[in-house]
Amino acid sequence: MKAKIAVFGTLRFPPENIKKLLPHLHKLVTETYANDGCIAYDVAEDPFDKGLIRFSELWPSRESLDMHLKAPHIAPWREQAIKYGLSERKFISYDISSDAVSV
Repeated sequence: MKAKIAVFGTLRFPPENIKKLLPHLHKLVTETYANDGCIAYDVAEDPFDKGLIRFSELWPSRESLDMHLKAPHIAPWREQAIKYGLSERKFISYDISSDAVSV
């Protein structure tokens, strides 16, 4: 399946809350892969900026991304993110419909 949409983003939490947040983040990723039609959905804490969670996502269409944002597992994830101190959210999406070039 060819990716048409790429998403990059960050969420910031108090570093001391990351360990408690991880089970909820794991559920988000698992549910997204199982139900939302993503091609890739990668999440990791930045090793040089504790408390900063980085996301990179590939989607087959804008519609599939829009459906993901309305999926049943998103609202509970957002509630947990607030509970554990979400202080910053930045996401941007790109149309990457043209052929990818290796660099």
